[in-house]
Order: sequence, then structure tokens, then C-alpha cells
Amino acid sequence: MTPGNNGASTPEDDDPFGYLYEDGQANGAQPPSGGGYGYPGSVNRVRPVGERQYGGQQAAAAPTAQYQQPYGQTVPQQQPYGAQPNAHYQAPETFPGGPPSGQQPPSYNNGGGNGRGRGPNTKGLLIGAIAVVAAVVIGISVAMMNGNDDNKTGDQAGSTPSASQSASSSPSSSSSASTAGELPKTDAKALRLEGGTSLTSEIKGAKADGGIYVTGFNQVGAKVTWTVNGIQKAGDFRLYARYSVPGADANATLSVNGKANTQPIGLKNFIGSPKGDYEKGWQSTWAPVSLTKGTNVIEIACNQGNQCDALFDQLWLTDGS
Repeated sequence: MTPGNNGASTPEDDDPFGYLYEDGQANGAQPPSGGGYGYPGSVNRVRPVGERQYGGQQAAAAPTAQYQQPYGQTVPQQQPYGAQPNAHYQAPETFPGGPPSGQQPPSYNNGGGNGRGRGPNTKGLLIGAIAVVAAVVIGISVAMMNGNDDNKTGDQAGSTPSASQSASSSPSSSSSASTAGELPKTDAKALRLEGGTSLTSEIKGAKADGGIYVTGFNQVGAKVTWTVNGIQKAGDFRLYARYSVPGADANATLSVNGKANTQPIGLKNFIGSPKGDYEKGWQSTWAPVSLTKGTNVIEIACNQGNQCDALFDQLWLTDGS
């Protein structure tokens, strides 16, 4: 058979590449321009898949069964290839109950406001870190503000001491008994004086009742004794002494219940008061003491080797722990 139109046109008689050969060109074959095969009289019919007839017999029709989606949604019959879209097609969104609800990927909302996955909330972490640092700084500041401050005082003006007012050398028993939650405290006039010590009030600055203080302590053998009553529990305590020195360091021997401490009680010029000025030399010192329950005897004495040029006006105890 030669290319051309020899009877009924069937797909197998149509050579789509006939225009490439001499015999095809002699029969008028042209390159396809509208979808035909390139031969005169070639047929270009658009038919749905499965409807083309060969030899007068109808090809098997396309299946009409509807495909069932896994989610229970029914998809309309698939259109044949090249056919026009079915006007009755419905999008899955319009089916009853809406489109199938497939598994959605997890979303992470870290404060972005749109629910989309985002990275770590670095802004929140930064704010938290700043808050922790601020809390630490505030705590350190409060601790520094509440630090202990030793009871150091310095008063004004200046003169030299004089023993113009003498006190009886007879023992005066004496001490304030401790009340609930308090430890004993005493003034100069409640101390027992020995070795040439006496009471006076000429130099200003003493805090004892009436401004009275102990003078004459700057000689060997001088001694003041405090009998402490009402210690409720044996233990370690601090003995505080308020004193004045004339701008120079001093010290004395401290004894508790007849036993001397291994180190003297320091009466230094901690505040750096002017030399020779007792009135500006008032300040405080302390030493550790171990007391028994009940009554204890505390002595401050000027012994050999001590530098004892000092005045006393008050003694008191605090918890040593």
C-alpha cells in the first residue's frame, strides 16, 4: 500500500511522518499544522478515551465506578482524556463536612502570633537572663547595706582628765541581770574600782548615766570588776567596752572568773583621734569571753606590760555565735 487516501482512513494507514518521505510529499503530505497526521484527508477527531471505533466495533467503555477516598469522600468519575470538564464536578471543599481532614504537620507557636513554626524564643530567654542578673545585683546590694558596723564613736573638743570627783573604793556589786532576749549591760558607776581608779564626769562624751566614767586607770594595779548575773546558758559571748584614749593605742588584761585571757583586750585608737584629746577619743572594742550559767566575774586590769592610758564608761555583752 502506498501513502495516500486508499479507502477508509484508519490510524494504522496514517503515517504521521509521511511528509518526510518523497512518496509522501508526492501525494501532497504536509507537516502537521493543526494536530493532523500530515496526509491529505487525514482525520483529526477528538474522542474520549475508550470511544474510538475500530472496524465498526465499539471499544470498551471507561469504567464508571467511583473511586473511594481513604477519608470517606467520593470522587466523581474521572473524565476521559481530551474531554471537557464535567460541569457537575464539585471541589472537595464543597462536600458535606468540608474537605477531608488529613493529618496536619505540627506547628509551634513561640509567641510569634501566627501559629507558624519558629525557632527558639530567644527574646524570652534574654529577658529571663537579665531578670536573674538584676536579682543577684539587688541581693548583693541589700547584703552590703545591712553589714555590721562596729560601735565606733568620736566626739568633739579636748582637755586633759582630772580626778576632781572621787568615788568610794568600797566594792559595789552590780550588774544588770539579763531579761528575756537581752544580755547584761552596765555603766561605770556600777563597777567595782581598785588600784587608784575613780569616777568623774569632767570630760564630755561619756554615754553612761550622768556622763560618769572611770579615770585613773593609767597605772599598774588599776582594776575594774563587773559581776555579771543572770546568764541563762553557758557559752561564748562578746564583751564590749566603751572607752577613750588620748590619740594613742592602749591595752589591758582581761580575766573571766579568775582566769586571764590569753590575749589582752585591745584599746587601740581605731578612729584616729588627735593626740592628747580624750573628748574626741571615745570609741568601742570587744573581746571574746566564755561564761558559765548564772553569775560570772569579769575583770579589766592594768598589769605589767600593759599600756593603760584609757577611760571607761560602759560594758555590755552580746552573743558570741
